[in-house]
Amino acid sequence: MFPNSILGRPPFTPNHQQHNNFFTLSPTVYSHQQLIDAQFNFQNADLSRAVSLQQLTYGNVSPIQTSASPLFRGRKLSDEKNLPLDGKRQRFHSPHQEPTVVNQIVPLSGERRYSMPPLFHTHYVPDIVRCVPPFREIAFLEPREITLPEAKDKLSQQILELFETCQQQISDLKKKELCRTQLQREIQLLFPQSRLFLVGSSLNGFGTRSSDGDLCLVVKEEPVNQKTEARHILTLVHKHFCTRLSGYIERPQLIRAKVPIVKFRDKVSCVEFDLNVNNIVGIRNTFLLRTYAYLENRVRPLVLVIKKWASHHQINDASRGTLSSYSLVLMVLHYLQTLPEPILPSLQKIYPESFSPAIQLHLVHQAPCNVPPYLSKNESNLGDLLLGFLKYYATEFDWNSQMISVREAKAIPRPDGIEWRNKYICVEEPFDGTNTARAVHEKQKFDMIKDQFLKSWHRLKNKRDLNSILPVRAAVLKR
Repeated sequence: MFPNSILGRPPFTPNHQQHNNFFTLSPTVYSHQQLIDAQFNFQNADLSRAVSLQQLTYGNVSPIQTSASPLFRGRKLSDEKNLPLDGKRQRFHSPHQEPTVVNQIVPLSGERRYSMPPLFHTHYVPDIVRCVPPFREIAFLEPREITLPEAKDKLSQQILELFETCQQQISDLKKKELCRTQLQREIQLLFPQSRLFLVGSSLNGFGTRSSDGDLCLVVKEEPVNQKTEARHILTLVHKHFCTRLSGYIERPQLIRAKVPIVKFRDKVSCVEFDLNVNNIVGIRNTFLLRTYAYLENRVRPLVLVIKKWASHHQINDASRGTLSSYSLVLMVLHYLQTLPEPILPSLQKIYPESFSPAIQLHLVHQAPCNVPPYLSKNESNLGDLLLGFLKYYATEFDWNSQMISVREAKAIPRPDGIEWRNKYICVEEPFDGTNTARAVHEKQKFDMIKDQFLKSWHRLKNKRDLNSILPVRAAVLKR
């Protein structure tokens, strides 16, 4: 299910295949002076001229040219004729487009099959300890087909059809990856050794066709002060987007939250993005969740329908004091772990070396390749699992004294720390141990969430029809 094969042929020309030296980058630690220098570069650099960055060579493959792209002007690049093809902003229908980085096989819903989306692999410098691994060229594992679960009853059939219609397609992922590649090139004008990672639902296996893109800008592997350093970095990025990339990016907003972000929309792909700085735990949990997503074929359809249900009932928005999508996914995984006959194990217990929070970033993507499929004796269908999920949180889980822990694969007593006191819902982040449901800080919102679990459980139990708790046609239209 998770092939452990070597990557396919890299997109390099044959005459470069004999290089066998490694270039080791110095640790990417941005001091206060370097941030000032970055601001100086932003204000004074002639961005119409390509800025040559360091040339990186990896093992026995060719050097990677990381020349930065020039200033965007309208829908064309200035001096575009003098640029190599791979330095231009490519449109999806362009005859000069770069080699496709994703497998374009589209699953046939009639055959109840889908291709496992290929897993990102990056070429990296083995000796790097503190700096961020290069992330320019991306290769993919060959996908293998996974049979969807059988749906013999009406409710399971409805869940499966909703999943097949709304799940993120390879083409959706390709659009986000193309934008990430171009933005990384632009941001490297300000921070030459930074790397931009696609994270969250776009890559963890739980995305839908309407999912936003989440990006993590990594300037160093050490923690960044989110109130000061991260905000300053994002201020520079925001200014760059507003002044230099207005032809391609619209509505850039700097949101000064606990973890500050820049929100924007890419005009080419029409995808909304959130960009943060050094939220490295998001990279780690992306690949942990991706492993869970493909460990058992009932996981992804169940998560998707629950996210749609929560969104419809307005309890899936952390910015409004309810549950984030990440918390909802952890709640589903926890439920599947705590069944009398579990459908999922704790991956962090079984494979501690693959999911250690200390593992270096350039090795994180390898973890899912080392995990074989999990064979559960539980044969419950999707309809029964959805009903059981609602019942578990409506009547069985003790919100007052217990914490949801995917790491431990069970409900555990709440800690005494200040972060957990007076919190209505406690969901443990698997890597850093924080509370992912801390946004639920009002009793009114907590009561609304509990009430919706209870009402939906009763309705679904009586009618066994997904439309009784989620208008399927409306959910499909939203994708």
